[in-house]
Amino acid sequence: QVQLVESGGGSVQAGGSLRLSCVASGYAYSVNYRRYSMGWFRQAPGKEREGVAALGSDGRTIYADSVLGRFTISKDNVNTLSLQMNSLKPEETAMYYCAAVSRTPTTLERLLNGDEYNSWGQGTQVTVSS
Repeated sequence: QVQLVESGGGSVQAGGSLRLSCVASGYAYSVNYRRYSMGWFRQAPGKEREGVAALGSDGRTIYADSVLGRFTISKDNVNTLSLQMNSLKPEETAMYYCAAVSRTPTTLERLLNGDEYNSWGQGTQVTVSS
């Protein structure tokens, strides 16, 4: 089992920036971290969960079209996944979740599907005001 803890959420005005972090821990992750693919998802009230960005275990990244060019996913270190979010929009107000799975999917696009993951954090709230 992998434990994931997100942080960095908050309230910003439209056009502002936030950097989210997700710290992974647990025995399974510590011994197999190279095998893990990780992603960021968001869910606004009354809306479906949406894949935002993901980092495959092979180092490849993928982004939702809506955030391409504004968000950047990266690994700060072995345990910490980050999401730099620039030029934020009010419609991006949501709870943001980190997720992990110990495999590389056959296609990168699958990493934006939450069903691919078996470990989830509790989320961090992002509120963007107009």
